Amino acid sequence: MKKILIIFILISSQQIISQTQGEMNEKAKIDYVKTDNKLNSIYNQILTEYNSDLLFIQNLKKAQRIWVDFRDAEVEMKYPSIDKSEYGSIFPMCKWMYLTNLTENRIKKLNEWIIGIEEGDVCKGSNKQND
Repeated sequence: MKKILIIFILISSQQIISQTQGEMNEKAKIDYVKTDNKLNSIYNQILTEYNSDLLFIQNLKKAQRIWVDFRDAEVEMKYPSIDKSEYGSIFPMCKWMYLTNLTENRIKKLNEWIIGIEEGDVCKGSNKQND
């Protein structure tokens, strides 16, 4: 009886923690959306904080448009097939994870205009410096 109970517990716990590929795809998408929302928040914060520097704002918007094109091209380069089903049912998860990674890297770069860069960097450009 103990063996049956232990087997039942193991099977039950496995079912609770296992996910279908569809669920993993959806979780990866949700993670990406959260990361993209964070990126948009930082971008809008920069627009607000630097609103008096019109040339900077113009260039920021241009750079962001180009980055979005770059991001999309990176995904197409990684998964070039027209028929994305060729990559299997895991493709949506992989795509969302890749987009999340690219977006996290962009957040790090844009954060330089929010949190600043190390004091003494003589090549700081328009970045603020931490005192």
